[in-house]
Amino acid sequence: MTDEVRFEVDKHVARVTIDRPGVLNAVAPDTQRRLGEIWDAIEHDPEVRVVVLTGAGERAFCVGADMSADAIEKTGLQFWADEPETGFGGLCLRTTLDVPVIARVNGYALGGGMEMVLGCDIVLAAEHAQFGLTEPRVGRLPLGGGVAQLVRRLPHTQAMGLLLTGRRAPAAEMRAMGLVNEVAPAGELDAVVDRWVADVLACAPTSLRAIKQIVQRTGELTAREAWAARLPALMAALDSEDSVEGVRAFQEKRPPVWPGR
Repeated sequence: MTDEVRFEVDKHVARVTIDRPGVLNAVAPDTQRRLGEIWDAIEHDPEVRVVVLTGAGERAFCVGADMSADAIEKTGLQFWADEPETGFGGLCLRTTLDVPVIARVNGYALGGGMEMVLGCDIVLAAEHAQFGLTEPRVGRLPLGGGVAQLVRRLPHTQAMGLLLTGRRAPAAEMRAMGLVNEVAPAGELDAVVDRWVADVLACAPTSLRAIKQIVQRTGELTAREAWAARLPALMAALDSEDSVEGVRAFQEKRPPVWPGR
């Protein structure tokens, strides 16, 4: 059902909330389809300058695929065949989303939920949050992007320590590993998220889109090859109204008002 994911845009901030708290925000097939539609819509909306992704309630961000009775009837091969090219939740392996995405991890981020975290740019976690690619413990594999992404985001032994045990790791440990940007004390997660959102919005939208596009599309290139890449968002940023406004605001000693183009 489409109402299992809430999506709203206000003042350039998109908020995407998986709203299935009764099953710890597990993702059913309809939920997966709706998430894919939302990311497609965000990609084509120039008014969106930052996204906050979270789960409803206080217990879970997302615990992955909904392992209901119907889902259990699927084999591992069927699950893999049904996985979108963009990864779990339509996000983990998506390389065309140039807007910054913040994960507001308010509880368990397990299995596919962890994979969605790996598709985000900034990860902010409540101190009680737990992370893990737990699929091996139920005889499955984190093939929605988890294996491929984790070994690229963490040092080899840390990534393998998580992948080969399927264990849950607390937020503080994940911050020490480098996957979490900030751990919020009890009751302060929203304040931490708002601070990071404000910092993102303080930057030129065209600059951020260019930066993210460079990072996403040049990862397999040498540094010099990446420098030489003439990507669409980069060329647009260099000749943007934002670039003019930024210099003018600096000279006039005032905060910039970004046109976003």
